[in-house]
Amino acid sequence: AGSRLQHEYVPSAHLSAACTCLAWAPAGARQPPSKDGPQRKKRKSEVGEVDKQLDILAIGTAVGSILLYSTVKGELQSKLDGGHDSRVNCVRWHQDSCCLYSCSDDKHIVEWNTQTCKVKCKWKGDSSSVTCLCISPDGKMLLSAGRTIKLWDLETKEVYRHFTGHATSVSSLMFTTVKPMNESKPFDGITGLYFLSGAIHDRLLSVWYIRSDRKEKNAVMSFTVTDEPTFVDLAVSEVKEEPVKLAVVCRDGQLHIFEHILNGYCKKPLTSNCTIQIATPGNDGDSTPKPVPILAAAFCTDKQSLLLVYGNTLQPIIEKVSLNISESHICLVRDIQKVLSLKTDAALTKVKTPVVNSDTKVLVPGIPGHSTAVKTPASGKEKKKNKRKPGEAEESIEERLGALDIDVSKVKTPGGLPQTDSFAVLLVQGLESNDAEILNKVLNTRKGSIVKNTVAGMPIHAVIPLLHEYLLDIIFLFYSASVMVRWLKSVFTLHASYLSTLPDLIPQLGMLYELMESRVKTFQKLSRLHGRLFILVTQVAASQTVQDVPELNQTAKLVYEDDSSEEEGSDDEMIPDKDSDENWDEDEEKEEQSDEQDMTVEKEINGDSDLEPENESEEE
Repeated sequence: AGSRLQHEYVPSAHLSAACTCLAWAPAGARQPPSKDGPQRKKRKSEVGEVDKQLDILAIGTAVGSILLYSTVKGELQSKLDGGHDSRVNCVRWHQDSCCLYSCSDDKHIVEWNTQTCKVKCKWKGDSSSVTCLCISPDGKMLLSAGRTIKLWDLETKEVYRHFTGHATSVSSLMFTTVKPMNESKPFDGITGLYFLSGAIHDRLLSVWYIRSDRKEKNAVMSFTVTDEPTFVDLAVSEVKEEPVKLAVVCRDGQLHIFEHILNGYCKKPLTSNCTIQIATPGNDGDSTPKPVPILAAAFCTDKQSLLLVYGNTLQPIIEKVSLNISESHICLVRDIQKVLSLKTDAALTKVKTPVVNSDTKVLVPGIPGHSTAVKTPASGKEKKKNKRKPGEAEESIEERLGALDIDVSKVKTPGGLPQTDSFAVLLVQGLESNDAEILNKVLNTRKGSIVKNTVAGMPIHAVIPLLHEYLLDIIFLFYSASVMVRWLKSVFTLHASYLSTLPDLIPQLGMLYELMESRVKTFQKLSRLHGRLFILVTQVAASQTVQDVPELNQTAKLVYEDDSSEEEGSDDEMIPDKDSDENWDEDEEKEEQSDEQDMTVEKEINGDSDLEPENESEEE
């Protein structure tokens, strides 16, 4: 009622994983089906403590375990392990037993016994991750949804009905009726009921009808909203003539209220009867009213008033508003700052400020006996001096540092370039503020040592945003991959141990794998194309060089003819030898002389010449 924080559970950081889903336990065993939808269900008390109401909360985590937390004791009661090996997407309590149902990204649905903290049953729910669950009003059936919606018989764990689902994964499932509208036929607990489903990135909420035959049908009607639904609550219709009231909070911060009697098929999507928005008054210096996002909304037990939760998630404001659906659009004006300041003033503070008289001397540390005057709060005139007029130029950081008596030359880095530690700070600032200019400046750095030191100096929590949101997107969109690969290489080498601990690393790096595969696939074709183009270019270049060379004079400068000797030889051959014997003798003599000369030359070479020294000169 006072919209103050009543209880806070802070897990030890090194033991726990992030919370992904919550569900309240039923307070009593024989409680009638909840009017506020499945997420309001509460759990049966433990054996021996049935009379006491234990407000137990089931908390699903990102690593697959489920924590049972007692808000009365303020401590963890038990931990359910061994059922899932991936992120838990939804937990639902059974109305009448101690059973808890959970679904996960590992495609399985698990039924838990919360007294023994063990898995009672586990079965495959879908071909992809199961994102949402809902238990039927009689507790005998279970709705599960990933992309398709299935209705399971909880006794046999078999699919009873199958519904063609949404294009994206389903985020909300709930039954809209407790009894069938057609009361002539006997009711088997499920046939004739309507249920509602909403999916991420889908602006339509679909309503489905459970028929007696097994014909797979599409949604019988749909409600249209302005943005993706983030929180859905409904007031279930128990009488045939009573309309179903539906409150849908969208991602854009608007609340849509629908009132409709479910009576069969409706072709057109139904628009909201009333849209509620909240805005600031737009006074006190700020003339433009600003929208205040609505975070959640729930119907009160009288179904005529709503609980609205708005503001920010750290300090939400909860307010009860009476419904008036006659107006199609309502804008509530709320001054959030005023409400929050009132809340903080009302809260007790332990810090006490001492009352200082004018006669009191305040001693300053340092020289004994010296005192300083107590500074009075600055007057309004002085405050106005600090405010910059629209026409005036803003003071530079150098001037401000000068006013603080800081030596500017010491602050400046040599060369005017930022150092690697400031690069890391800049990178984190750019990632947090989503400032493209800062990111471009940092990520365009080509120097390997700066890249390495920047990645080493950045905090671990900034690694995934850097990888996922920027490096991979930038490679695809803007920059050449050669610049970004240096960053990727540094991130993988320096933060490999942290990245290997992340359970959902593969889907987050899916884009990188696709990029690498596409590049490797085209590499062979590109190399072939490169080869062909290279040959073509070289041929074109060669033909151009041939054309550019001037024509040479082809006439020979010297011609050697050997025709006369050949003719003479041929004539001699034709004439028969007359003096053959004389020729033979001459030839023999010539041969002997030549042999003797050869012998003498050889002996001279060998150094054993048989000639006498005086005859050597003659011989030479």
